[in-house]
Amino acid sequence: MIPPYTFNTCPSIRFGERSIDNIGAMVRDIGHKRALIVSDQGMVSSGIVKKISSLLNDDGFGVDLFTDVVADPPETVVLSAVRTARLAKSNIIIGLGGGSSLDVAKLVALLVPENQSLTEAYGIGNAIGPRLPLILIPTTAGTGSEVTPIAIVTTGESEKMGVVSPIIIPDIAVLDPLLTVTVPKHVTAATGIDAMVHAIEAYASTSDNNNPVSRQLALQALELLGGAVEDAVKDGSNRQARANMLLGSMLAGQAFANSPVAAVHALAYPIGGHFKVPHGLSNALVLSHVLRFNSVVAPTPYAEMAPHVFPHLAELGTQEAASAFAEGLAELSERCGLETRLRDVGIPAEAIDRLAIDAMNQTRLLTNNPRPLNESDARSIYQAAW
Repeated sequence: MIPPYTFNTCPSIRFGERSIDNIGAMVRDIGHKRALIVSDQGMVSSGIVKKISSLLNDDGFGVDLFTDVVADPPETVVLSAVRTARLAKSNIIIGLGGGSSLDVAKLVALLVPENQSLTEAYGIGNAIGPRLPLILIPTTAGTGSEVTPIAIVTTGESEKMGVVSPIIIPDIAVLDPLLTVTVPKHVTAATGIDAMVHAIEAYASTSDNNNPVSRQLALQALELLGGAVEDAVKDGSNRQARANMLLGSMLAGQAFANSPVAAVHALAYPIGGHFKVPHGLSNALVLSHVLRFNSVVAPTPYAEMAPHVFPHLAELGTQEAASAFAEGLAELSERCGLETRLRDVGIPAEAIDRLAIDAMNQTRLLTNNPRPLNESDARSIYQAAW
């Protein structure tokens, strides 16, 4: 018997090399005339912001820019972008860049109509529409934010809050693999592992909405990402690897958007919040340790996923395959050149207690973990990762 579930995703996905060349037609189809591009200075330097602005201008659309997004964007950045959109009288929002830019764009589209404040939107299902039309264009293959109902904001010094609602799923996601070929090796590796974590946690999630669609998407994502991440790190110009990463990231995004992530993310967030470690790398640092912890009592989902990344594990028994899966992922991170220990990214041993305490605040994530995890467990995992 298949239990009831809900599956929401982006209504239109445009995938392919040079798909951004049709951005004008996409905006025209939505029927609005003044766009705000939400991005960051890296995208300005790369020339991608100028290219998309020119494409829109050539098709007769007005374009304004907000390019002050930073990694782990604080509330002040979101609110500044909202003010820019209101002053420009923007009536369509285009997010361009990594997950931070896409998340800010989602919140700008939600908040410009003044139905509620940002703080009122925090949480699950609290967003109030209607929002402005929204197009998202990822330039990294990792977050899957272009198809998820989630936007994450840094509040205070290091805490993170989320807006979770299908209202902020975009109207159109544009996935152009050529936009990712210049992503540096380290970022390619970290975002690739991030996407794999999304698939792994979606598949193993104990959420009531874990569903067969998410599980199949997760497995397909892992098959695409398993070989592509390492290939793209070795040769950034490998267009097939870049395409597989971008598609795998999106599929993983669709999976975890409907079957939410768990303890890997819960333990990664304090690392990023306190020590400004990029999110994908934070996930990679704790991934294998959380999987070892979970596999003691819930090895089956990990054993089922293992051969989709590492085909040679198909012949192993359940517990063996789950353990080998965790080891294989740790080795993959190392081969891709990522730091493998907390100490490698400047985290002192005395910070472990604070990290463990803060991880317990991520209750919306911990509730989805296959094995209950308390503060003492979190401390042990951080110690193993140190």
